[in-house]
Amino acid sequence: MLLALVVTGCSDSDTGESAAANSLPSQACATPEANGGAAGDIGNPPIDFRGIWILNTDRGANLGMMNAVKETIVASQTVDRATFEMTDVFAGMTTNRTVVYDLSGATVPNEAAMGAGSETTTRWEGNKLVTIWVAEGAIANTKNERTETRCLVDGGNTLNITMTRAGNPDVEEAIWFVYEKSK
Repeated sequence: MLLALVVTGCSDSDTGESAAANSLPSQACATPEANGGAAGDIGNPPIDFRGIWILNTDRGANLGMMNAVKETIVASQTVDRATFEMTDVFAGMTTNRTVVYDLSGATVPNEAAMGAGSETTTRWEGNKLVTIWVAEGAIANTKNERTETRCLVDGGNTLNITMTRAGNPDVEEAIWFVYEKSK
């Protein structure tokens, strides 16, 4: 049995529109030429995620208890991997974790936000970074799978990450994280 969580949401055009509170953020992704202009050559990945990203829960959608989280991501990237070092503050407690995305498509172990061990496989789909997470399910002999899609919008100043449940592709019910690049 496979329980799935699927992420959707980044289109291939940049509308430049920003999201209002209580509405879905813009679904547009920046073109590779509008990726924020980070310094240094990292080869040919379509998007450069390097930088410091701050979660803006006012711009996200359907975050549930994540509305109370203060999260900062420090992203580094080479031609072969993207590394996201996350610091979360929730209910007065600070937690740190690091997630490594192998950009060559190899499967690597990572720890999910709630600590579950997972296997992750990452690939580029145009200017979107798509990662499949697979972990043991809570029910015997099941697997939980989710797919995360990351893209940049607003000229590379906004990082969108979206998720929808399998069997319920309604984008209005998607979990949508919006991060703003720290200057």
